[in-house]
Amino acid sequence: MDERALLLLGILKTQSLHGYQINEFIDKNLGRITDMKKATAYAILDKLNQGSYISVEMEQEGNRPPRKVYSITEEGERFFQKLLRENLAQQDQITFKGDIGLMFYDHIPKEEALKLLTERLDKLETQLETLKAVPKHGFARGVDLSIEHHLVYKQAEREWLVSVIDRIRDE
Repeated sequence: MDERALLLLGILKTQSLHGYQINEFIDKNLGRITDMKKATAYAILDKLNQGSYISVEMEQEGNRPPRKVYSITEEGERFFQKLLRENLAQQDQITFKGDIGLMFYDHIPKEEALKLLTERLDKLETQLETLKAVPKHGFARGVDLSIEHHLVYKQAEREWLVSVIDRIRDE
């Protein structure tokens, strides 16, 4: 299990939810923090259920098809606490996909490389503006810290990329 299990258990700590509600919450509120796909969430929920970390009950409302409602168990609470402590102490190993292109950028004309890096910077600026526009959650200080972490990282990335573009331009 990994940070995705921690995420799902953390969501279920507040209330029991069915899968659609979990995925909708992730998409609407945590899309800037995680890119977990729906199929992955369901697969992890199945594993958590097999490990007795969550329970699953079938619910039927009116004529709607039955759906699974997930709830955290006492064992899940303990597992959540374990995962939380491990995760908070963890230092991520970060890899940047764009570094592969940087390794070989001198195999294309300088002006084209500058154009592409400027395009990359424009996309980064858009991401920064999106992060800056995220409203404070207030009640969930941890969510605010996570958004802040992404913002600081992206700002540092921007500063670095601007300096790289300037250095290449001055060559």
